[in-house]
Amino acid sequence: MNFEALFKQIIEFFNKLNKKQRYVIIGSIVTVIAIISFLVVFNTASSNKKPGYAILFDNLKPQDAALIVQYLDKKQIPYIIPEEGVIEVPKEIVEKVRLDVAAQGLPKSSKVGFELFDKNSFGATDFEQRVKYLRAIEGELAKTIESISAVEEAKVNIAIPKESVFVEKEVPPTASVLIKLRPNMILTPKQIQGIKWLVAAAVPKLKPENVKIVDQYGNPLGENDELTRNNELLKTQLLYKKRIEKALEDKIVSILAPIVGGKDKVVAKVSVDIDFSQVKSKATIYSPDNVVRSEQTLEESRIGTKPKEVGGVPGVVSNIGPVQGLKNNQVVDKYNKSETTTNYEISTTVKNIKEDFAKIKRITAAVVVDGHYKVDKDGKKTFVPLSEVEIANIQNLVKNAIGFDPKRGDSVTVSSFEFAQTTKAAATTPVGKIMGMIEMYLGPVAPVLKYLFLALVLFVFYKKVITPFTQKMLEVKIEEEEPAKKEIEIEEEELGTTYDKIKELKEKVEQQLGISGEINEEELKYEVLLERVTKMVEDNPEQVAKVLENLIKEEHTEI
Repeated sequence: MNFEALFKQIIEFFNKLNKKQRYVIIGSIVTVIAIISFLVVFNTASSNKKPGYAILFDNLKPQDAALIVQYLDKKQIPYIIPEEGVIEVPKEIVEKVRLDVAAQGLPKSSKVGFELFDKNSFGATDFEQRVKYLRAIEGELAKTIESISAVEEAKVNIAIPKESVFVEKEVPPTASVLIKLRPNMILTPKQIQGIKWLVAAAVPKLKPENVKIVDQYGNPLGENDELTRNNELLKTQLLYKKRIEKALEDKIVSILAPIVGGKDKVVAKVSVDIDFSQVKSKATIYSPDNVVRSEQTLEESRIGTKPKEVGGVPGVVSNIGPVQGLKNNQVVDKYNKSETTTNYEISTTVKNIKEDFAKIKRITAAVVVDGHYKVDKDGKKTFVPLSEVEIANIQNLVKNAIGFDPKRGDSVTVSSFEFAQTTKAAATTPVGKIMGMIEMYLGPVAPVLKYLFLALVLFVFYKKVITPFTQKMLEVKIEEEEPAKKEIEIEEEELGTTYDKIKELKEKVEQQLGISGEINEEELKYEVLLERVTKMVEDNPEQVAKVLENLIKEEHTEI
């Protein structure tokens, strides 16, 4: 591409424009540059990072960060610290600086694992290899424990005793784990037990009970003594209590915020009394309805005649018995017996009752809401507390939100006070009022409005700049064509005038010379036209060349 010719064409095009068209073009260029600059500055400010810088190290400890900064200052390497524990250097030298810093043994507190064996060290003794292996296991275990959300930092120390040929003198290995917990977080008993099993499984012959865990305050974790169990249970109970109170406070604020005018207009604090005692009871209930379990009936019957007894004076007759042939039909023996035994079963119900581990005994809530403000003619605000009806309605809403139970002794207090305004002076001004309203109503949708504003600016720029500029360019072409036509018309008129004058002069000369004859008009026109064209070429060669070029293009287009 011939840039010199292109530049000349641009200059010629710009010179042909009038002042209005030039202003439009210059304004469009300035507007585009301003929009691009605004977008660049906005993106830079939102990212809050210096352009051309990349992260050298992150998650650094203060002592490591201080040593690295000292090294960068010594080598005069530019750097920035956007936040704590993060160091950034120019992007083009970040890899080199990282290698140089690593060669200095920094950061020192970083944990190493099995990458210790990435480099082969010839001549290393067996003792050195065992130490490296032990360091690698400790580093890998520490990295794994730090992956737990509640653990910020972990350090593992493993003690492996020297092996003995005597089984009785064998000493089992032990391990200690130092854990730094994140703020407001604790380890559950299951997590502590899991850490013990994790460390024990990584070391041969190590038992979970030989793994000791201590937090950053020196408190033992996972021990079975009564004091440790009580401490862990107390921490769990306090955390559970705080979570319930926070959940109830959020419910109160969320239900009152749309009513009072925002979350900054209401403050709620809830106190929950929880009974963590676990009660087990056994109850035996006897039913009053008896059920027949078994019934036994015994019946006996005997019917007969009693033998006649011999009586009288002792002698022959009494000795030989009754005399046969005597008739005596008297029934002297008849026996009947009936016995019934009924056994009843007592219906009983046995219940093993186990109450809830955490039972809410009482809920106490205190809610403070802002009131109304009246503005007088001078623009001064006057605080007006909420009415009794409004406070009663808010109190009912709070009771329903927290599950108010009067039998339990719950209480709810709602008060209306004037909230202290940190920007009270700015809010009273018209600009402060407008900014406050904008922030209140447009704050949640600010990210979307940013892109809508950009789209609106581009649309206005297209309608007000690009479209008029295109129309102006079309008008320029028309203006360029019109003068050419006028010039041609002027030339034809001048050509006709010149032809008449020459014809008159030639007739006068022939009359004076006495030469008579007919004048060839075609030859005369050709001579006049040839003379005119020759003069035009000599005076304006560039314009004639452009006319010929346009004629050739038109003929080529028609063909």
